[in-house]
Amino acid sequence: MATFVKPENALKRAEELVNVGQKQAALQALHDLITSKRYKAWQKTLERIMFKYVELCVDMRKGRFAKDGLIQYRITCQQVNVSSLEEVIKYFMQLATEKAEQARTQAQALEEALDVEDLEVDKRPEDLMLSYVSGEKGKDRSDRELVTPWFKFLWETYRTVLEILRNNSKLESLYAMTAHRAFQFCKQYKRTTEFRRLCEIIRNHLANLNKYKDQRDRPDLTAPESLQLYLDTRIEQLKIATDLELWQEAFRSVEDIHGLMNLVKKSPKTPLMVVYYAKLTDVFWVSHSHLYHAYAWFKLFTLQKSYNKNLSQKDLQLIASSVLLAALSVTPYDQKHGASHLELENEKERNLRMASLINFTLDPKGESREMNNKGVMTCVSQEVKDIYNILEHEFFPLDLASRVQPLLAKIAKLGGKPSSASSVPEVQLSKYVPALEKLTTLRVLQQVSRVYQSITIGTLSKMIPFFDFSLVEKLSVDAAKYNFLSMKVDHLKGAVLFGNVNVESDVLTDHLAVLADSLNKARNLIYLPMKKQSKLGEKHGLAETVDKEHKRLLARKSIIEKRKEEHERQMLEMEREEESKRLKLQKVTEEAEQKRLAEEYTRRQEQRIRREIEERELQEAQALLFETQKGAKKKGKKPLLDGEKVTKQTLIELALSEQLKERQELEKKLQKLGKTMDYMERAKREEEAQLIEQAFQQHLVEEKIFHENEQLKAIELSRQHHAGDLQEKNRLARMMDDKVIFQQRIVNCRETEYNRLKKEREDTINQLIALRKHERETKRKMLFYLKSEEERLTRLREEEEARKHEEEERRKKEEAERKAKLDAIAERQRQREREAEEKERLRRDALLRRPTEALSRSIDPASGPHTADPVPVAAAAAAPTSGKYVPRFRRERNEGQTAAPPEPDRWGRQDDRAPQSGDRWRNDEQRPSYGGSRTSSASSSSWSSSRPRVCPV
Repeated sequence: MATFVKPENALKRAEELVNVGQKQAALQALHDLITSKRYKAWQKTLERIMFKYVELCVDMRKGRFAKDGLIQYRITCQQVNVSSLEEVIKYFMQLATEKAEQARTQAQALEEALDVEDLEVDKRPEDLMLSYVSGEKGKDRSDRELVTPWFKFLWETYRTVLEILRNNSKLESLYAMTAHRAFQFCKQYKRTTEFRRLCEIIRNHLANLNKYKDQRDRPDLTAPESLQLYLDTRIEQLKIATDLELWQEAFRSVEDIHGLMNLVKKSPKTPLMVVYYAKLTDVFWVSHSHLYHAYAWFKLFTLQKSYNKNLSQKDLQLIASSVLLAALSVTPYDQKHGASHLELENEKERNLRMASLINFTLDPKGESREMNNKGVMTCVSQEVKDIYNILEHEFFPLDLASRVQPLLAKIAKLGGKPSSASSVPEVQLSKYVPALEKLTTLRVLQQVSRVYQSITIGTLSKMIPFFDFSLVEKLSVDAAKYNFLSMKVDHLKGAVLFGNVNVESDVLTDHLAVLADSLNKARNLIYLPMKKQSKLGEKHGLAETVDKEHKRLLARKSIIEKRKEEHERQMLEMEREEESKRLKLQKVTEEAEQKRLAEEYTRRQEQRIRREIEERELQEAQALLFETQKGAKKKGKKPLLDGEKVTKQTLIELALSEQLKERQELEKKLQKLGKTMDYMERAKREEEAQLIEQAFQQHLVEEKIFHENEQLKAIELSRQHHAGDLQEKNRLARMMDDKVIFQQRIVNCRETEYNRLKKEREDTINQLIALRKHERETKRKMLFYLKSEEERLTRLREEEEARKHEEEERRKKEEAERKAKLDAIAERQRQREREAEEKERLRRDALLRRPTEALSRSIDPASGPHTADPVPVAAAAAAPTSGKYVPRFRRERNEGQTAAPPEPDRWGRQDDRAPQSGDRWRNDEQRPSYGGSRTSSASSSSWSSSRPRVCPV
């Protein structure tokens, strides 16, 4: 892995490697620089390096390298200059797209080049054999060799960019743009599989965004800009899914959009909802959900009529006609009649799910539905209105189909794309004709069953001109299955038999009611009713009362809705407050737990460090002890005993002294050896001087003789060459005139050529001067722009550095306070350790002082007063044993004693010893220090330092 002092060096090295054709090495060098931990601070050079890096990745189709580099660059410039990451990613996608387009263009050119009349004229035998064996066409092979790798790389580029930009609040627009470009890629090249994967990737990104809500740069979906971007992406996804006819993926896209709307509890903008309902109409029509298809058309009609002020009357009439025809296309009977309980439950769940997607709410008041119907009916065309009246309100069992057929022919010609409603797709009313023909057939059968008990098959076939009788029979079977009709077909008799109905049945009741209305209308035509003022007044008053009651009910409904909304708002506020309290409590608990864990971790670290220091000191002391003993054994010295109490300081001093002695001995040996070598070298040179002088004189003589011989040979050779040259000159003298003429011709030609080249050079120089002058002017302007831009970036960087410096100062201040607290704690711990060591030292001094005092006053307890004779003997016997010096004042005092002091107790404390210790203290202060002992003279004032050192036994 190569390391560079500056990033510019890596860029230069990569360019040099690219120039010599080593792109892989250049890519690896830039990859090592980008992924290195050394260059984590963003700078302008890194952006240029990233541009070069992505160029190499695209040229070599290294998607994995590109992903690693972009991830590292995102970490580097996420908080400093995120716009740089955006520029690099845009450049990366631009390069990948251009390469894919070039490959596609090249493949098309290759295909056109192969488009000749006779392919066998210029084909080689091996090409023919390859074509027969592979069984491929030229286009397929060229696509697989040229286009497919680049398309794969472009698809991998889109996936990489989406993965890098996911859940990034600062690059939401770039994420949306990348998703749109990926959708267009799938649409342009009919990539259905990649489109499904792309939809799944975007869906997973949104799911992770909702799942992990504590991310640092997580986008806020409650913001209007973020919500708009996410909805635009899903709407584009829905458009591409319908264009590719991926209806299942389109339905999942609809669910994604509905989930986003429910997530933020906010309705999106009207243009998006228009596209949403327009695509829902296509999805529901393909899935044969005619009821939801009709309601989606109705929602689209409502939005266009309410919010689109530029909508013309013709466009509104076309949309309203689609609403009414879609409603008429719904099957007039329930297809779940007689189904099992499980199927009914599944159907109920499905209906609820579909209703939530189109915001369907069941209004129990017939007045509202009637108002909506009136709103649609006032805008539909006359042909559609006539069909609606014939199929829903009129009773023409014999000529119903003949009345409807010309109207259907007119409707089939209506349609087109609305001019002022660009979001609405092209409307074609002809697609409703098959459903209307089926509905007309069912209405004819229904009305005929109310009039006749039986009818011949031929007559019924004439009454229904849309289908053959086999299709009519199939439709009647389905209707009878779901209890819409009661009929059977007798092919032996050639008749259709309708089932008997009771007088109390609903069908007969409706038929009698229709008959009564018809007779009433006929009677009114024959006998005109008398108009009375009172009746009209009562009717007018009744209409006003109904209108007032209707308004009161509408007002009451609005009040109830407002109260419900207010209650829901209050409940949401309470839930938000409870959630905020819970989050605060959880945050406080987590902070306390983190603080406790940090303190515990710090305490354990301090204990571990202290324990490691003690173990290291113990190991060093043992190693020094082992080395000291080993050196002492080699040199024949007496090693230290294992039982002796040695410290690390003592061992270090001993090792240093041994090393000093060894160094001094080595220096003495080197000095002695150096003197010996000097003497030897001087003697050799004195002996060689005479021999060298003799050899030099002899060499001079030999060289002189050799030089004279060479001079004679050179003179003779020069005379021979001169004679030959004179002969050659005389031979060539006759060619001198021709040589002069040829020379003059050559000089003239070269002079002419020189003048021509000189003129061309002057012209070229003048052009270069003008060009360079223009380039200097352009460069000067560019430098001024770059300087201005650099100053602006420098100013921004300085502001950012100032902010970082303030944060660093604040962090250092907090760190210093924490360190001061830790130092205070450590200082108190060291103080306690010093106090413990002081107590331990005092205890050891007391224990060591007790045998010394006992030895100076050792007297047999059974004897009486001591004489002066045994004392010197005892002292003389004790002195060599203990190796301790006994001063004269102590010997005199011991000689002057007449009685033995009482035996000391366990701690060696006696009242009558106090004066003696005081005298001994004063005498010790006057006692001179002895250099032979290993005690320190600087601490002679203390009892522990002035006493003689006793070697432990």
